[in-house]
Amino acid sequence: MSGSGRYTAILDANVLYSSLLRDLLLSLAAAGLYHARWSERINDEWTRNLAANRPDIASRIGQLLQLVNASVPDCLVDNYESLIGSLELPDPDDRHVLAAAIAGHADAIVTANLKDFPAQALARYGIEAQHPDDFLMNQLELRPFDALEVIKRVRARLRQPARTAAEFIDIIEKNQLPQTAQYLRTRAGLI
Repeated sequence: MSGSGRYTAILDANVLYSSLLRDLLLSLAAAGLYHARWSERINDEWTRNLAANRPDIASRIGQLLQLVNASVPDCLVDNYESLIGSLELPDPDDRHVLAAAIAGHADAIVTANLKDFPAQALARYGIEAQHPDDFLMNQLELRPFDALEVIKRVRARLRQPARTAAEFIDIIEKNQLPQTAQYLRTRAGLI
C-alpha cells in the first residue's frame, strides 16, 4: 500500500500480549527491518487481557505500555474509526484492526488469528494476514544477518535467568513459533 517506503505491519493484540513475541517484533521494527504499527484500541485489548491474566504485574502495565509506544516512531494509527462500520470480517469485533491497517497504510496484519482475517476480505485493500511465525521467517529470510543480530540482542536481554541459545530457541518454539525455532537451531551459534 502507499504511504510508507518500508513494509508496514499492524500488530494485532494477540501478538503484543506475549512478552517474548512483543520483544522480537518490536526489536525487529526498531532495527528498521519493517515499520510496526498498532492503535490505542489494540493497546487497550492486549493490556486489559494482560492485567486480567497477570495481576502480579498489573501495576506495571502502564509503564510497559509507555515503553512499547516509545519503541517505534509513528507506531500509533489514528483516524481509522470511520472505516470500521463499512468493513466485513467473520468477527465484527476485529474490524477495528483492519480499519487501522487501512488507515495506517499497512501491507500486513500480524496475528495469530488468521481465520478472523480471511484473504478475500483483505485483498481489496492490498493487505495480507500473516501468522507471527511466518512473519518472523520472512524477516529472517529477507535480511538474515540483521534479523539474527536482533534476535541475539533479545536473547541477551534475558537475564533472570540468562538463557543459552538452545534454551532460548526452546522458548521460541513453546511460543507457537516452530518454523522460527527450526531456522534458529541451524544458526544457534549466531544468536
